[in-house]
Amino acid sequence: MRLHISPCPNDTFTFHALIHGLVDTEGLRFEPVFDDIDALNCAAIDRPDEEEIVKISYAALPEAIGSFRLLESGSALGFGNGPLLVSKRKIYPDELHDARIGIPGLRTTANRLLSILYPTAQRRQVYLFSEIAPAVADDKLDAGVLIHEGRFTYAAQGLRLVADLGQEWERRTGLPIPLGGIVLNRRFSVETAEQIGRIVRRSIEYAQAHPVASAAYVKAHAQELDDEVRRKHISYFVNDYSLSLGEKGRRAVSQLTELPVEAL
Repeated sequence: MRLHISPCPNDTFTFHALIHGLVDTEGLRFEPVFDDIDALNCAAIDRPDEEEIVKISYAALPEAIGSFRLLESGSALGFGNGPLLVSKRKIYPDELHDARIGIPGLRTTANRLLSILYPTAQRRQVYLFSEIAPAVADDKLDAGVLIHEGRFTYAAQGLRLVADLGQEWERRTGLPIPLGGIVLNRRFSVETAEQIGRIVRRSIEYAQAHPVASAAYVKAHAQELDDEVRRKHISYFVNDYSLSLGEKGRRAVSQLTELPVEAL
């Protein structure tokens, strides 16, 4: 099956074992295709007939839900791991209406959070996620929303924190921030969705029990080459909610997307 995911450490860590047959895949084989999260969202929404399993931003789920069903395992949710809004020069949140802000895609959870928390910040420009921090550092942008490895490395580029969007979400809702999920095309049955959910959970459990096994694979695909940054990235984004969304995880997704829980 075609597995369309990002090259970020949490995805390569999560799926390494099932891609390489290190766990029971119940007769299924998975072919990974890597893309930036904005491209993944667009693939699921604009070309659903071409996709099978896709990693998408939860903000894109309302547009994708007609063609895809959400899997129980493989998500990135949690506390203390949301997108960060950063700048080079000091900017107060009430000044964001005039700021040129880089975002990693219109359909990303990062952009959705910015819209919810700072609705007057409308001067947004889409950049590849890994190019946002350099653009802020080079004064091409006044501020930028960082995801993935960028949230761990911005200070080394001379940038400062304006707002922790995940923390603001948590303060308002008391729920984990739903970042990304794994969806399966609806041309496959509910039983197949449950089967793949089991396999993904096995793959995560294997990766957590044998972290060295995926290390070279994760490093080969990561934007950030620092071992400690990759380790932090995985620890922040692969957790109990990745093993199973559960009731609280589904409530968080429902609140962000405004989809009813029973539709997830």
